[in-house]
Amino acid sequence: MRYLHTAVRVTDLDAALEFYIGKLGLIELKRFNGTKRPCTIVFLAAPGDENAQIEVVWYWDDKERAARGAFSHIAYEVDDLYATCADLMAKGAVIAHPPRDGFMAFVKSNDGISFELFQKGGPRAPAEPWASMPDQADW
Repeated sequence: MRYLHTAVRVTDLDAALEFYIGKLGLIELKRFNGTKRPCTIVFLAAPGDENAQIEVVWYWDDKERAARGAFSHIAYEVDDLYATCADLMAKGAVIAHPPRDGFMAFVKSNDGISFELFQKGGPRAPAEPWASMPDQADW
């Protein structure tokens, strides 16, 4: 596994970026709109340490923002997403969001901490049992 980022949810994107960039001195690496949920996602890092990133997520909907809290997830890249998820399930872990797209999955710790797992090198072909497996928990 390789560490990718830690995600936090914010209630005011401009105020959050003023803190992260204006006060902490982080730099914006990339920004885009979410595809699964309507939101703005901004990746930040300390200058010269772009591999340790913070993903700042701002949900457009007030109710969605209020329901989600501040911490979101920690992300890792894995060599074989399907094998990793199968191993985690065999060990009793909850795959909150299965890798239906062959690229991304979410697993929850026993304390409810979400870990986002990405397939190294890009998406694999969708495969069963993952392709038809429903979400098992909120991710």
